[in-house]
Amino acid sequence: MEPHIVDELSAFKLAFRRHAAGVAAVTGLTPAGIPVGFTATSLASLAAVPPLATFNMSRISTAWPAVEGTSHVLIHLLGARNRALADRMSGPHDQRFVGEHWAVGPLGLPLLNDVPAWMLGRIVERVPVGDAAVVVVQIEDGGLGDDDEALLYHERAYMSPGDVILD
Repeated sequence: MEPHIVDELSAFKLAFRRHAAGVAAVTGLTPAGIPVGFTATSLASLAAVPPLATFNMSRISTAWPAVEGTSHVLIHLLGARNRALADRMSGPHDQRFVGEHWAVGPLGLPLLNDVPAWMLGRIVERVPVGDAAVVVVQIEDGGLGDDDEALLYHERAYMSPGDVILD
């Protein structure tokens, strides 16, 4: 039996749990040079010329002050082999950069290791919407790693196409 939706918040949460989305990780630096990052399932291409992309984030996120106060971020496209990295980047913020899963990348930004692709984005717009923001970046550089199966976020779990969901 389908759950009975009684309010807009329940409708929103239940519907978006069923919407599979690709997984990216966005990294940046605080003004003091401390690395920050988070997972983003809202990454989207906006235009090819000039190359623009968007992602959304909460303005109450621990990473927001860095995104609000910087000019550049690195966007990492995650693959199936990066499930543990996705968990780390969505876990406790003080543990996200403990370990050897990253290195100093372009402009001193944290570059995550072994990802299928990464892009350097110059922030061109931050549009506040409620407690969130839409961030628009112009891609200035990037690189490709080894190809990988897609990593998706679906039903509150990271998975790859073809994975069986166990109840």
